[in-house]
Amino acid sequence: MSWRTVVITGCAKLDYKMDYLVVRRKDVTNRIHLSEISILLLESTAVSLTSMLLCELVKKKIKVIFCDESHNPHSELLPYYGSHDTSAKLRRQIVWDADIKTQVWTEIVTEKIRKQMQHLEKRGYSAQAELLHRYVLELQFGDSTNREGHAAKVYFNALFGMEFSRSDDTVVNAALNYGYGILLACFNREIVAGGYITQLGLFHDNMFNPFNLASDFMEPFRILVDQKVVEMQPSKFEHAEKMELLTILQQEVWIDGKQQCVNNAIKIYCRSLLDALNERDVACICFYKDGGERI
Repeated sequence: MSWRTVVITGCAKLDYKMDYLVVRRKDVTNRIHLSEISILLLESTAVSLTSMLLCELVKKKIKVIFCDESHNPHSELLPYYGSHDTSAKLRRQIVWDADIKTQVWTEIVTEKIRKQMQHLEKRGYSAQAELLHRYVLELQFGDSTNREGHAAKVYFNALFGMEFSRSDDTVVNAALNYGYGILLACFNREIVAGGYITQLGLFHDNMFNPFNLASDFMEPFRILVDQKVVEMQPSKFEHAEKMELLTILQQEVWIDGKQQCVNNAIKIYCRSLLDALNERDVACICFYKDGGERI
């Protein structure tokens, strides 16, 4: 499996030669074999690429993320077709019925709150963790009583203070949003590589969000970003902090009985969700387990 996250900063020209990504900077040239690359992050707007390279990156299913002038993730490269049988898979996706979509979403939300609870326990917030445990027990089909929203308020206030709001323009929110953006791109890659489209979600259905399905799938993985941001306690959010957040993708977790880096765990998890939806069986879902403890 590919494993490298390649970050291009500053002024550079990128092209393709004999299965290699070639990075040219003034008198310095570096080469990286495409088989090693999982994600290519272009942090600078001063980077130029050849169309040949872009085509090969798409063929190899390498996620390409473009950043804006503020060096924040802005857009990504997605192929029209991610699988040889995309047409058949799209027909299946379109007819996923409401019941199985709601079942899968309920499992995702339950796991997200459970992981938030575990994170709070790890940080010593016992009272708040107990409250989230109660929310898990109270959670109804499709989360009709919005336990997810109540849990999020308790969770973020415990971690970052009672005055914290996810809508504020703060360093912490900048770090969280950057990390979530990287995760979203990884989930988009796996959904499209599987032959499905990201626009049609389970719970998320915003007509202006082209990544509704990835927004659904990624929810339990957000906690990995939260953990890293709490550990970092950033007073500023610049290049070093962004590179630290990218290390999440190489962090190891347990999934499906094996230890995997997060990047590969996302692949396994997405496939299990798609199997659950197609086979109408939530028992297919493989959630990751953090902390090095074997499942």
